[in-house]
Amino acid sequence: MLSYRHSFHAGNHADVLKHTVQSLIIQSLGEKEKPFLYLDTHAGAGRYLLNSAHAERTGEYMEGIGRIWQNPEAPEPLKPYLSAVSALNPSGRLKYYPGSPLIARHLLREQDTIELTELHPTDYPLLRNEFLKDDRARVARGDGYQQLKAKLPPASRRGLILIDPPYEMKSDYQAVVAGIQEGYKRFATGVFALWYPVVLRQQIKRMLSELQATGIKRILQIELAVRPDSDQRGMTASGMIVINPPWKLAAEMEAVLPWLHKQLSPAGTGHTLVNWVVPE
Repeated sequence: MLSYRHSFHAGNHADVLKHTVQSLIIQSLGEKEKPFLYLDTHAGAGRYLLNSAHAERTGEYMEGIGRIWQNPEAPEPLKPYLSAVSALNPSGRLKYYPGSPLIARHLLREQDTIELTELHPTDYPLLRNEFLKDDRARVARGDGYQQLKAKLPPASRRGLILIDPPYEMKSDYQAVVAGIQEGYKRFATGVFALWYPVVLRQQIKRMLSELQATGIKRILQIELAVRPDSDQRGMTASGMIVINPPWKLAAEMEAVLPWLHKQLSPAGTGHTLVNWVVPE
């Protein structure tokens, strides 16, 4: 369909959660000297202008990153993520928001490699131009799920695979499970991080049930809701499913989520969750 454009939603509460988790995983993988792969199946444009017509139309970033990016009381686990946002806004004014590829570029080391895939005809050239001078990166236009077959396992046998589809169609909820199965079959020691929106709770319950049925172990669920579940139109919450999470990720997110929830949902509606869907 290719109608989804992340530029309308960049920097919202879902991005804050997704990129906090992404940053903590990258930081953890970087604690060992051995290189690793960062693979992004639905990479987007890479950089988002927050005073663009798209971003201004929704204003979602003002209720997301806008509420926390210069807060001096931000907990320690947020620092890697916030450093990537600050690096893109050296003037101290929030003009750009980094998508997951730019978060990765900021946090990865020289010895690590970056594989990015984007299908959208407008976003792909923007992404490619962002990485023209980065020797660590390869940018492809294509189906991100195919990369789970083509690029795994990496030679280093270490890596983070971020799966972040637009969920334009209901079938995306099944496609991500099939994609994870495909990737895990090739790279069972990799860290797989799947982002999901909560629009209808039943879709998430079904997806989690299908993930459990795969037999994959060590599946962690992290969720941040700014409003209660609803059957009305709109995203009330989002989450990350992390397979093979770094050992301290659950504790870090348990520490940071209450603070994030307080900032992003001042009325106190919604909830936070850190839950082992499937333990060891």
